[in-house]
Amino acid sequence: MKKSRFTEPQILAILKQGESGVPVPDLCREHGISNATYYNWRSKYGGMDASLMSEMKAMADENRRLKKMYAELAMQNELLKDALGKK
Repeated sequence: MKKSRFTEPQILAILKQGESGVPVPDLCREHGISNATYYNWRSKYGGMDASLMSEMKAMADENRRLKKMYAELAMQNELLKDALGKK
């Protein structure tokens, strides 16, 4: 996965500047991002503060861990079914 040049606090600061009334094209030019990037960030992080962002990140990590655990258990279950079915 591609690593962003900007950290979450930097993204929040840029979004807060946009909310305070700075025109989006000027803001994007100043920070070297595209308008699409700004609007993607706004849809993903809009209305969040630092605590919500860290909570979202923790939940995403937990979700990733649980998906991996499920995949491993499903694979083990399939292997056991194949082993018992061939007798």
